[in-house]
Amino acid sequence: MPTALALSPHLDDAAFSCGGTLAQLAGEGWRVVMVTLLTASVPDPTGFALACQLDKGLGPEVDYMALRRDEDRAAADALGISPPVHVALWEAPHRGYASAPELFAGTRPDDPLADDLAPVLARLMDEATPDLLLAPQGVGGHVDHVQLVRALTALAPACPILWWRDFPYTVRHPDPKEPFRETFAGLPALTVRLSPDEAAAKHAACAAYTSQIGFQFGGPDGLAERLHAEGAREHFRLAGAVPDGLTLA
Repeated sequence: MPTALALSPHLDDAAFSCGGTLAQLAGEGWRVVMVTLLTASVPDPTGFALACQLDKGLGPEVDYMALRRDEDRAAADALGISPPVHVALWEAPHRGYASAPELFAGTRPDDPLADDLAPVLARLMDEATPDLLLAPQGVGGHVDHVQLVRALTALAPACPILWWRDFPYTVRHPDPKEPFRETFAGLPALTVRLSPDEAAAKHAACAAYTSQIGFQFGGPDGLAERLHAEGAREHFRLAGAVPDGLTLA
């Protein structure tokens, strides 16, 4: 049984960007492991970190990340894959990024995330021995996505990598920020076509992140509209050989 390892910065990124592909791989007999890397709960958050949950209607007494980890488990179940792996690293608001604009303004020189990710990724590779990796291209320029791209490219895995287009950042601006545009431009584009069942599984997985879909899509109707506009397609750049079991557009 081949193994696909999806490396998600946040508790929603993999489902939003490649959930249908994960469901398709699972349906074709792959073992699919979805790892979310930045999932640590931080007691008594303050400042921007606290604001990130207050603006979603969640009071300071709520363990925001525990709630989101539960959403991630529900999303994995909707995709028909095994329960996700959660790594206890901090999201950007807990690493000194103090506002929403700072999340997209470039990485802080004192941000240790890429260095912290290096041994984690190496351990995950050793444990899972993947035949395929899935990871973000960093479209949109969110610092957490950017640091993951840096850490993974420095590791230089030998197996093929499907670098996903970071949805919904891909549709928020006609020319979204792409810090690694030149890096990925040299790789072939690959589009996976989803069956109706796979598209429905992706929709259900995305909807499982109930704390996020209002902010990300304006609510359930907005989520449905955005997914419909994608035309049951997911988009990647491929490093390495085309994996078996994918339905290509």
